[in-house]
Amino acid sequence: MNPNPPVTDPEAHDVHLAQRTAVHPAGRKDRTMLIGLILLSVALAALAQLTLKHGMNQVAESTGELQLNAHSLKDVASTLAVWGGLLLFGLSAFVWLAVLSRASLSFAYPFASLTYALILLADRFVLHEEIPPLRWAGVFFIMLGIVLVAQTPHE
Repeated sequence: MNPNPPVTDPEAHDVHLAQRTAVHPAGRKDRTMLIGLILLSVALAALAQLTLKHGMNQVAESTGELQLNAHSLKDVASTLAVWGGLLLFGLSAFVWLAVLSRASLSFAYPFASLTYALILLADRFVLHEEIPPLRWAGVFFIMLGIVLVAQTPHE
C-alpha cells in the first residue's frame, strides 16, 4: 500500500510535502539523492560534450570541417573520442531516466541548463578560450534560476 496517497488539493499537497521533508529525514534524504542524480546526469552530459568536441577537433585536424559525405562519416565513426562522447551521453540519459522516475519534469529539466555553466567553465579553464562578459552574465542568471527552482517541491 502506498504510504503517500495522491493528494488532489494543491495546498494540502504542499503541506504534506513540507511535513514529510521537515519531520522525516527520509524526505531530505530523497531530495538529496534526487539532486545528486540530476547533477551526475548533467556532469556526464557536459563531459560528453567536451569529449565529442575533442573528437571532432581530431577529425577536423585530419580532414578539415565535417562534410556530408561517406569519407567524413568514416572519419567520425573511426574516432575513439566520438564514441566515448556518445557512450557518456548514453550514461547521462540512463541516469536522467532515474531522475524522471523520481521528479516532475518541470522541477528536473531546468537543472539540465547547468551544462551551460560547466561547458563555460571548461571552455575558459580547460580549453583556454576567452569568454565575453555578457556570456558570463547570462550563465549567472541561468544559475540564479536553478537556485530558485531547487527551492520548490519536486513532486
